Amino acid sequence: MLGVVSRFQLLSDAQWALIADLLPARTGRRWRPFSDARAMVEAIVYRYRCGIAWRDLPGVFGPWQTVWTWHRRLAGDGTWDAVLARLTAAADQAGQLGWSVSVDSTIARAHQHATNMKRLAGGWVELHVLDQRAA
Repeated sequence: MLGVVSRFQLLSDAQWALIADLLPARTGRRWRPFSDARAMVEAIVYRYRCGIAWRDLPGVFGPWQTVWTWHRRLAGDGTWDAVLARLTAAADQAGQLGWSVSVDSTIARAHQHATNMKRLAGGWVELHVLDQRAA
């Protein structure tokens, strides 16, 4: 019989085993509670999978600020790059990864008035200034 899996448990034990050693572990400090690394990673995966804002994370993951902080720190120290490299290598070794390269050289041109930036040369303001100097 299959076990009951919550919709908030996103990683299998095998998937977690691949990346667990790359993530922060408890330091033993008593004054600051340590959030469970697996719960934080699953919250981040859930957020990206659903395309929701950080503030819309379900309460089962804990405070959204904690999840955001974990994501920011792991991105800043290169942990996500190491996780991606390990997962990519494992998928390639298992033959689950197809390597193909696509190059697109499409150019989308916009009219000069399509921007919302003010133009510094050749506009009404410049002509108005020239009129004031002439007077």
